Amino acid sequence: MRRVAITGLGIISALGSSVPEFWSNLTSNVSGIAPITLVDPTRLRFQNGAEVKNFDPTQHFQSSQQAVMDRFAQFALVAARQAIADSKLDFTSDLKSRTAIVTGSCIGGQAAQDDQFVELYRNSRDRVHPFTIPRTMANSGASHISMEYGITGPVFTVSTACSSANHAIGQAFWMVRSGQVDAAVAGGSESPFSYGLLKAWESLRVVSPDTCRPFSKNRSGMILGEGGAMLVLEPLDAARSRGAKVYGEIVGFGMSSDAFNVMAPSADGAAASMTRALQDAELTADSIGYINAHGTGTLANDPTETRAIHLAFGAHANNLPISSTKSMHGHGLGAAGAIEAIATVLALQEGLLPPTANFSEPDPECDLDYIPNEPRRQRVEFALSNSFAFGGLNAVLAFRAV
Repeated sequence: MRRVAITGLGIISALGSSVPEFWSNLTSNVSGIAPITLVDPTRLRFQNGAEVKNFDPTQHFQSSQQAVMDRFAQFALVAARQAIADSKLDFTSDLKSRTAIVTGSCIGGQAAQDDQFVELYRNSRDRVHPFTIPRTMANSGASHISMEYGITGPVFTVSTACSSANHAIGQAFWMVRSGQVDAAVAGGSESPFSYGLLKAWESLRVVSPDTCRPFSKNRSGMILGEGGAMLVLEPLDAARSRGAKVYGEIVGFGMSSDAFNVMAPSADGAAASMTRALQDAELTADSIGYINAHGTGTLANDPTETRAIHLAFGAHANNLPISSTKSMHGHGLGAAGAIEAIATVLALQEGLLPPTANFSEPDPECDLDYIPNEPRRQRVEFALSNSFAFGGLNAVLAFRAV
């Protein structure tokens, strides 16, 4: 079994459109949460979101590409370009056939679909845009990455709600580790800011009217976010032999299903996925020095995740620094795990653990160390990044500093 290195990172998010900008804002407790501008929010119960700022597709794509790509797919390709350029991989014809692309998206191009529903049902038009199907399909981002780089190996998209990106990265990791492929581009992308979709989230009553306060007693819900994040994975020996920069390693991946409730989370299921990630990495619980939590800021998730950490780590849970970076970049749904994977990898590399922003009041049900409001200078060797999804589908990645 091969060790798997991370040699390229790319991101576009509410905290920045490059890895350095994202990291600088994340560790400076800067919030990407602001009033929604992509749709008129006046008829919504919530007004704030974590949008990508000043994104101009014409700066990234020719008109022919724009015509067939929804915003979420554009984010996927922009992040992949950054990650591949960062990795300095030379895609020879052989490597192209031995490279995988695995992306995650919870909703795909529903913004494009929403636009066409307006044309059909409000404007009473008899036809929709001819590129509606390629715009809406969830695999659009993966397909465009494949076409741009001529990558002909396994290319597919995972859709497991808010665990999509972690499932995607985990599958890519296993493929590289086993020798099925020699490189992989993996991550996720999402753009949920269309009126119909926001109304659907409004009906769930889980979106905060102001901001995201994970693990804080006065938390009032999640804040929706958007963006894309991609990682380049390759065997560690190959990366070192070509002199590549290595950000860190993925060492384990664990999955579980709650088999419990479509919307209510289960501490047992979440704990099982963390335990399986440790087992896959051949790590003991007390070797983990940081957890990037799922930490949505909802009434249900945060105490459940806290209980799950207690179950998985026992007494060591009380010594574990934990943070939810969703407090700054919002909940990226199918992109969340990829955004948070980059946050976790950089935390290990830089020896600086990002904070949980907006933490104001301890909750007796959330009784762990959540790194409140300020980053913490601390070097750790191993970390987990948690993603827990509606439908009870859990995915956890284990990382190692190099």
